[in-house]
Amino acid sequence: MTVEPAPIIDAALARRLIDTQFPRWAGLPLLPHAPAGSDHVIYRLGEELSVRLPRHAGAIDQARKEAEWLPRLAPHLPLAVPVPVEVGEPDFGYPWSWSVSRWLDGEVATTDALAGSHEAADVLAGFLTALHRFDAETTEDLPGRPLAARDTATRSAIAKVSDAFDAAAMEELWDAALAVPGWDRPPVWFHGDFHTGNLLTSGGRLSAVIDFGELGMGDPACDLIIAFTLMSAETRATFRAALEVDDATWTRGRGWALATGLNAYVNYAAVDSRVAAQTTRQITQALVDCSEVKP
Repeated sequence: MTVEPAPIIDAALARRLIDTQFPRWAGLPLLPHAPAGSDHVIYRLGEELSVRLPRHAGAIDQARKEAEWLPRLAPHLPLAVPVPVEVGEPDFGYPWSWSVSRWLDGEVATTDALAGSHEAADVLAGFLTALHRFDAETTEDLPGRPLAARDTATRSAIAKVSDAFDAAAMEELWDAALAVPGWDRPPVWFHGDFHTGNLLTSGGRLSAVIDFGELGMGDPACDLIIAFTLMSAETRATFRAALEVDDATWTRGRGWALATGLNAYVNYAAVDSRVAAQTTRQITQALVDCSEVKP
């Protein structure tokens, strides 16, 4: 299989794409936004718009996915989500679709501000409850990836980081997450990448959820990652009680937190201190069994 090389993305390219495909915005200032994610280069366009250009082939479906589904989801969710405005086409050597959305004001959520907030835990549980209960036709176009599909990569990552984390504890958790019963109910909608970096706050309170590139249908356990990236043991208990999560789903959720944390740590921690800190917390918190902590 041929892997398409990652394009070089800079402000000059973004400016040419915007001015050519959407000339009504040609006069608006274009400024890089930081921190950007690992999947997209982000620019602020004027005061009201944001431009997102995928960095790699794994993110190229997000623009059209969000344009199709976020307008349907938004009226049913208790927090703001991105409002797609346009989907751009490949051009000037840039090979993929890209997007323009309404700018969402806010600060990225932090553990310092929200880890101990039972209110935030309740709000996040309410958001996931609404998303998981979203009543729409089941679509086979957005299948969920089973946790077991991460087995080889996760075991490899455990071996690579055994000097930084407790390998025996990670293996025990991973084995347990794969051994519990899987999701045996109808598939539900999930965010798929529900971690601290994809939450915005305003005035110290949660205000928006962003980055729905992994949106799909299946087992909602993957959305429990947020319990280990943002919350303390006590607020995790509040979150779990509000969401009414059974033991098997909770254990799979801990497995998702471990697997995704390890993946990010192995790939980005050495070059990004922010990712190193976030994923270290995610992995260590996933190893804490907080099932006996009561809200």
